[in-house]
Amino acid sequence: MGSMSSRDAARVEDSLSRIVGELVSVVDRLVADPGDLDRVLDVLTRADRVFVLGAGRSGLALRMTAMRLMHLGLDVHVVGETTTPAIRAGDALLAASGSGTTTGIVRAAETTVAVGARIAAITTVRDSPLARAADALVVVPAATKLDRSGTASAQYAGGLFEQAVMLVGDAIFDALWHRSGLDGDDLWPRHANLE
Repeated sequence: MGSMSSRDAARVEDSLSRIVGELVSVVDRLVADPGDLDRVLDVLTRADRVFVLGAGRSGLALRMTAMRLMHLGLDVHVVGETTTPAIRAGDALLAASGSGTTTGIVRAAETTVAVGARIAAITTVRDSPLARAADALVVVPAATKLDRSGTASAQYAGGLFEQAVMLVGDAIFDALWHRSGLDGDDLWPRHANLE
């Protein structure tokens, strides 16, 4: 792949600066109005088991969160994996959908409510089916994947929301880790060793 010219590098640098600037803005707004961020911790720590669900890139970001929650010792399952058991009362669903209307995620939220489990949701739309079902709600001030206006984000197809899901997931893990009193050596034995 040849070397990158300074013009190409400048474009990448401009993109990095724009993306970081948008992320800083989202984080500043979440910190200023945290909503249910700490309540998410309560939903997850009180759960017998935690199920994570998101579609596309949001789902990939939540898979990273699932791994870290497992490192903490939580019983975590990624919805859609062949070994994922049925959700039941006492469990929690951690779900992300920018629009809050993704069919499979809304259906899973309905099932979660029907069995008496709790929901922690991450979305951009406060008045969406997913948000209305949630026991703890994080509303990320970002564009949905269909918003091409450029007002909430200059990034393509919900990129800012998906990045924020990853950051919120890491912040959830980090807060739970610090509350636990465990250190890195305590978590390390749960790290994958079949790599």
